Amino acid sequence: MWIFLKDAFLSIVDKDEDGTTLLVRARLEGDLERAFPGADVHETHDHDYRYRAQVDRETVAQALADRVRQVDYPNFKDSVRDPARHAAYMRVWEVMYRYQQGRNF
Repeated sequence: MWIFLKDAFLSIVDKDEDGTTLLVRARLEGDLERAFPGADVHETHDHDYRYRAQVDRETVAQALADRVRQVDYPNFKDSVRDPARHAAYMRVWEVMYRYQQGRNF
């Protein structure tokens, strides 16, 4: 699952054998800590997502639910303050808009 937050981009997958934790991954330093304060984040250069943390499944669910409750903007794109992150998100928005329109992307 990809999650685009105004201050973090996350990839969340289940790689735990018993299903109690989720592997939460990020490309940018600090994204995991902003989304999951106190997470034990590890940096790796061996995978496409550089930053990774095993997080309890219920902690992930609660943190994301809290973010939904905190939505206070009428336009997501305008809520992204970091110019580089905003530019990256706009490229994703454009690709998905073109996909919606049935155009090549």
